[in-house]
Amino acid sequence: MRCKGCGGKASIELRRHNAAYCDGCFLRYVEEQVARAIRRDRMISPEDRILVAVSGGKDSLALWDILARMGYRASGLHLDLGIEGYSATSRQKVEAFAQDRGLDLIVVDYRKQLGMGVDQLHRKVRRSPCSACGLSKRHYFNAVAHQGGFDVVATGHNLDDEAASLLGNLLHWKTGYLARQSPVLESNHPHMVKKVKPLYRLAEREVAAYTLLRGIDYVVEECPLSEGASSLLYKELLNHLEQRSPGAKHNFLYGYLETGRSSFREADGEVALRDCERCGQPTTGSVCAFCRMADLARSASR
Repeated sequence: MRCKGCGGKASIELRRHNAAYCDGCFLRYVEEQVARAIRRDRMISPEDRILVAVSGGKDSLALWDILARMGYRASGLHLDLGIEGYSATSRQKVEAFAQDRGLDLIVVDYRKQLGMGVDQLHRKVRRSPCSACGLSKRHYFNAVAHQGGFDVVATGHNLDDEAASLLGNLLHWKTGYLARQSPVLESNHPHMVKKVKPLYRLAEREVAAYTLLRGIDYVVEECPLSEGASSLLYKELLNHLEQRSPGAKHNFLYGYLETGRSSFREADGEVALRDCERCGQPTTGSVCAFCRMADLARSASR
């Protein structure tokens, strides 16, 4: 098998593109896909200060590595979720990555902020682990970015993540989420920071190959609280489909973004946002969902 880029011996096959690459050309392919996403969707500019949400997993560290190599001003934000037996390792991987490359890193420790880790939080508020974690992550991503004067928050969502999210939203007809599912979420409030997903053109397997070739040390294990999450089931179903029909995930997501999303965006009305009375972050009510959840968790701890 010959490399599509240079004609030499290929080492990595991309069935969805009916192509293969050697190691060097594959690394260039990955960076070109990210550059294309940034350019096509007008994600970021050279002047922007970017806050990259880094969990310690392959996707977020790969994204931070790519943006730094491209010359962007990219700092990292790590949320220490306080999950026993997992979070300490994740934090160590992120801190080592930042130190080795001389990159700025901000760490938010849930136990210091909330008095508990997310493993305790979800039980006290009687929400699923992913729901409680997702709500608090969205809060801190935006709050830290806004307070720090960052222009953009970048997350490591890849093609598989976005396709699985789309499948879940369609199965349950979550029209509000469908209207907002996009590689770019523009700011619609003075305290809301723009959010982008520069890896959405890359499959999970491709990101994993990139981290291997770049020698990036990351947390391999899945979050222990994600066991049984619907998103994992959706990914499994899409992987079966991809195996039978290479490019299925690509066509599913891209088709929606290019032709289906506009219908949901037209049907989704504008929502008036105001400042949360507690934290000042954008919300539709007087107190945001995160502050209400934090209040409930603290009340349950008394």
